[in-house]
Amino acid sequence: MAIDKEKIKQAVRLFLEGIGEDPDREGLRETPERVARMWEEFESMRRFDMKLFEEFGSYNEMVLIKDIRFYSFCEHHLLPFFGFVHIAYIPDRRISGLSKLVRAVRAFSLRPQVQERLTEEIADFLQEELKPKGVGVVIEAEHLCMSMRGVMSPGHLTVTSALRGVFLKDIKTREEFLKLITARARAF
Repeated sequence: MAIDKEKIKQAVRLFLEGIGEDPDREGLRETPERVARMWEEFESMRRFDMKLFEEFGSYNEMVLIKDIRFYSFCEHHLLPFFGFVHIAYIPDRRISGLSKLVRAVRAFSLRPQVQERLTEEIADFLQEELKPKGVGVVIEAEHLCMSMRGVMSPGHLTVTSALRGVFLKDIKTREEFLKLITARARAF
């Protein structure tokens, strides 16, 4: 998807006018340009090379990265939601560079989104790219569309999960994954 900076700038200017602001006043004058650059930056982070390593030995236990911080935007109100993603997979002949798992989260989260779809997209992408024995993704997030408007319920967490392969079929694997992500990490 290509970013159209001019349309973004026009839209932000119209939005500011629509809420009764003067887009030419000192604090807002550069806002349309800043917002357009922000979305351009987000778009550049959606593209990355999913580096895979096929000759790594016979490792076939769970690989888990937890507490991957993410930020996204509720597609219904364009307000942020943010929190943590936990990803696990069990390799089948190939592994991913660990940073690529974090980049996958960023690639799918930096656009208007709903948490349920975000969870599914990350799991499906990793299942397709890695072709592992299974993938588990859990997202815990606070939604500002609920915290600062509507029910005004700050501090809540919405939890979604997507399980593929052995994480879906094998109860012990699923339980191990859920136990590992709820265990508190040691401080380094």
